[in-house]
Amino acid sequence: MELNEGREEIHVLMVTLTAQGHLNPMLRLAKRLVDEGLHVTLATTQFGCHRILKAVTTTTTTTDATNFISGIRLLSFPDGFNLDYDRGANLDHYMDSLAKVGPFSLSNLIKQHYHHTKLSCIISNPFVSWAVDAALENGIPCAMLWIQPCSLYAIYYRFYKLNQFPTTLISNTIIELPGLPLLHTEDLPSFLLPSNSFGGVFKLLSDMFETIKKYKWVLANSFFELEKEAIESMTELCPIRPVGPLVPPSLLDQHQSLDVGIEMKKPDETSLDWLNKQRPHSVIYVSFGSLAVLSAKTMEAIATALKNTKHPFLWVVKTAGQLPLGFEEETKTQGLIIPWSLQTKVLAHPSIACFITHCGWNSMLEALVAGVPMIAYPQWSDQPTNAKLVVDVFKVGLKLKPGPNGVISNEDIEECINQMLSGPEFEGFKKNAAVLKQAAREAVTSGGSSERNIRLFVN
Repeated sequence: MELNEGREEIHVLMVTLTAQGHLNPMLRLAKRLVDEGLHVTLATTQFGCHRILKAVTTTTTTTDATNFISGIRLLSFPDGFNLDYDRGANLDHYMDSLAKVGPFSLSNLIKQHYHHTKLSCIISNPFVSWAVDAALENGIPCAMLWIQPCSLYAIYYRFYKLNQFPTTLISNTIIELPGLPLLHTEDLPSFLLPSNSFGGVFKLLSDMFETIKKYKWVLANSFFELEKEAIESMTELCPIRPVGPLVPPSLLDQHQSLDVGIEMKKPDETSLDWLNKQRPHSVIYVSFGSLAVLSAKTMEAIATALKNTKHPFLWVVKTAGQLPLGFEEETKTQGLIIPWSLQTKVLAHPSIACFITHCGWNSMLEALVAGVPMIAYPQWSDQPTNAKLVVDVFKVGLKLKPGPNGVISNEDIEECINQMLSGPEFEGFKKNAAVLKQAAREAVTSGGSSERNIRLFVN
């Protein structure tokens, strides 16, 4: 795929589900490829397409009944379920069924839309790994966009492909892997633990890594300078090439209008006016993403800690009923509670001092690119490992550790906040965050590590 004058048109098909953390990195990579002169189509399920078109707030044009988002064509295929089926509540069953129906549906889409057009490549993400079978059936090379840290890719590869783990992962097991810090059981992705209740995801990852050699390229939403050791540890095994950070352009000092990311929930915009009234580096921003549901005891501990520290705070709480009775009234002059935030604008705001986060990879990348230190409170999936990276690899924050009863205490939260804002490591966190912020910008500029990888892929 060479970029030169008079070249033939290059068509790429991207396949993803529409969870926001899956969709937006794909769209941002798609936009990068469109900017390189490629013709890019994003395909998702009919249910997912319905969600996108309902949520999209950027200009969407329609031509011949085909939807385009910022030059990216949008197509859909059936997943075998009605639109009103609750996919999230039946995740294992849904993913298992989709793995059976998906290759057939995707092959039909390819035959329908590309019978007169050469398709140069299909790019899928790890959670639609069956797309590689549809690609190979149609004689099309396939790439994967890995949407978690490269460190997770290295861990899963060695678990599923090389069996470099103890037979039984009991409490306090220590795992030593090339390119990674020493990992305890609590640092591993939850899908690998005996307590994992999502057997379908375990199988999906297992099947994907068993057939990883089917992919011609593995790309990643990360950047080399952030995960150098983990990336280099995979060079001789199954290389992974970072092309990120795939975050909103405004975080990389580019114009916000260039972003193609989609907000599936309507954000509260009043928080920015509130932040404008706060002192620089004074606000504690708290958000645990769209999926995490915290216990009443945990919510009470966070609320008590925020109140006791007396620092201004911005807290994303999806349902007001989750808060302790009277808390909002008691802290109305200290903090602001909102149902959903314009997170990238919040993190980039000069009043933000630190971010208490669940350590979802997209949120972490946004914080790293904004240069904001973090307090990690991971919940599941890749988040425990991401928290380990925050503390021991990136060195930009601290981790909250639950007590013997599985609940964090307000005293521990207060101690972490005080350490982050005025403790002996405070300056180190700020300095390390600033270094990574600059490295992220350099990675995506002309000649940067991620920009070179995109060129390598396109060529």
